[in-house]
Amino acid sequence: MKIPCYDCNTETELEVGFEVINFVCPKCHSLYARDDEGKFRRKSKYKSEENDAPLAIGDIGFLKGSNYKVTGILFKSVQSYKWTEFILQNDKKEFIYLSLSQGHWILLTEMEETFNVKSHPLVLEHDGKDYDIYDYSNTQIINAEGFFDFELPQNTIIHVVEYIRPPYMISIESLHKVDTTFYGEYIKKEDIRKAFKKVFLPYKFGVNIIQPSMFDLRNTAIIFCFIALLIIISNWLIYRDQPEQNVFSKSIRFSEFDNKEITSEAFVLKGGSAPMTIKVSSDVDNSWANLNIALINEDNGDEIYANKDIEYYHGYSEGESWIEGSQSEKFNICGVKAGKYHLLITPMKAPEDVNNAEMRVNVIWNQSSSRNVWLVIIGMIAIYFIIRFFKLSFERDRWADSSYSRYQD
Repeated sequence: MKIPCYDCNTETELEVGFEVINFVCPKCHSLYARDDEGKFRRKSKYKSEENDAPLAIGDIGFLKGSNYKVTGILFKSVQSYKWTEFILQNDKKEFIYLSLSQGHWILLTEMEETFNVKSHPLVLEHDGKDYDIYDYSNTQIINAEGFFDFELPQNTIIHVVEYIRPPYMISIESLHKVDTTFYGEYIKKEDIRKAFKKVFLPYKFGVNIIQPSMFDLRNTAIIFCFIALLIIISNWLIYRDQPEQNVFSKSIRFSEFDNKEITSEAFVLKGGSAPMTIKVSSDVDNSWANLNIALINEDNGDEIYANKDIEYYHGYSEGESWIEGSQSEKFNICGVKAGKYHLLITPMKAPEDVNNAEMRVNVIWNQSSSRNVWLVIIGMIAIYFIIRFFKLSFERDRWADSSYSRYQD
């Protein structure tokens, strides 16, 4: 079909699979209507300058398993909010609709099912699922382009009621007491880019009314609970029959080994990796002592070093007693695997400390501890609440323009 525009002397040609009722020139936006003789007569002209659309009349894109051709474009507004709708048809004469708002895309198809929304019920049920009312509004077509199988309303309000269940929606448009229902689905920008090659798409910003959230709190909670249970069970299965093993226990006299290395007897560890817990104490009094320890793997020569200070100070000043530090300390060498080992232990004390006589060292492998398990679980709980915060922020933005927001401050 070829239709000339008498206002700007432009011809628009496109093969469409429907009877054209109205035509709007893509260049000057003059509106034409078919008369009784089947000829197109200029009726009026859209005055709005809103005509910036990434897709043009005649563009073809592969969507829903078929090639669809853009046959018409509508520019709509509600007060200061504006969006663009594209009407597309395939070779089977089936229509789909693409709605573009702030760089977000929604694909809509007309539904046979009807709903009574005159009283704006809070919930619609479709396919056994509830859709929450987002808002209702009086919209207006402010500009158009292309071929249309219906009469474009001029200066006429279209009443729209929208219900959402992200990433889906139900939109009911009422014009001249006739309701038309559309089912919408959020479609990714990448899918539009794949469908329409070499088309520049607008930047996406804000949160769309049915944009899917990156996070599903319910599924995240279920996954985290499953992981936590798996960790607890695995930890129990690995260590249930693995006995605690005391590999070194001795009181070391500073008169013999101050700043001198002690080599322990070799010992063999069997089972899964486990922490090696070192408990050290000394009678420091307003002084310090130090323990340096090395774990030597006799099978491969690997060495792990650890160091711990013991400090204990006390006194009386400004009318109050004070204490700082402790005469005993405990620390771990984590993840010690099975194998044959020995320890190199070097005790040390302050040179001026003549009263401290010895240091007591006790080294235990596989001492019962669920510290790492609980660290992971606490980490997952923290991550869950971080995700929950961003999810709530995302939903608050989604419902910001709705009169039915559940996130009002």
